[in-house]
Amino acid sequence: MINLASPLDERAVAYERMANALSYLGDTWQEWPDLSTAARAVGLSPSHFQREFTRWAGISPKQYQSALAHSATGDLLREGASVLDATLEAGLSGPGRLHDLFVAHEGLSPGEAKAGGKGADLVLGRAPTPFGEGAWLMSSRGLVALGFVDENAPERTGFEHQGRNEEQAFADLAARYPDASIRRDDHEAETLARRVFESGEPLPVALYGTPFRRQIWRALLEIPVGSVSTYGALAKASGNPKAARAVGAAVGANPISWFIPCHRALAADGRLHNYHWGVARKRAMLTLERACAA
Repeated sequence: MINLASPLDERAVAYERMANALSYLGDTWQEWPDLSTAARAVGLSPSHFQREFTRWAGISPKQYQSALAHSATGDLLREGASVLDATLEAGLSGPGRLHDLFVAHEGLSPGEAKAGGKGADLVLGRAPTPFGEGAWLMSSRGLVALGFVDENAPERTGFEHQGRNEEQAFADLAARYPDASIRRDDHEAETLARRVFESGEPLPVALYGTPFRRQIWRALLEIPVGSVSTYGALAKASGNPKAARAVGAAVGANPISWFIPCHRALAADGRLHNYHWGVARKRAMLTLERACAA
């Protein structure tokens, strides 16, 4: 049974409100709205907003505004370091530390990876993440796929790049591995979620896919936190400068959200579009990372 007192569960429940808060603060940081104004914009009392935002992000709303300003201007803060650095030195923990995690290994042989999960025994479960409830697909070798569940998603299917309810999210992940044997186990998913998000342990992964796609997924890991890249730049980095369209397809097929950061890949014009689990979630990831990197 999920313990709602868990910090990870609280952050998962708060995600939608905090995504709205990040969007609001990202649009208005130059105006420096006070705590009461920002809280009113997301429908919370000032004290509730201060407490919930700080718990979710690891820094206060004001510190987040300062980090955005620092990132945008490139100037050092008066103390000679970013507010975020000072906050982390004080012992606070935010989503930025999640990127201290690393992909420990790919637990598959080349032949297994190319087989696309044929004959594999996989486990599918629901467990919290800082960006809402997650749909976790796992094998004995490591994490196979991670998606997100949005309770208010439309019941009908066929809507690309929008939120998915639990049934749709689970079906989305399972459809990627039609020849695998899949059973459900939420407890196993929760164990992995708490292991990587709360304990900070290395994350083993099992990446099924063609060599080209796995090459692009590795290239995504090379994009620094707080930075973005384009499909064209990724194509050049992979040694295939004319393959931007194929790179875009490979990025879109990335099975492991957040940890393999396809949210950092943008179109050539810089637009946020075509994120498989919702543009709002992509924006939340990028804006928070920008602050964490300041």
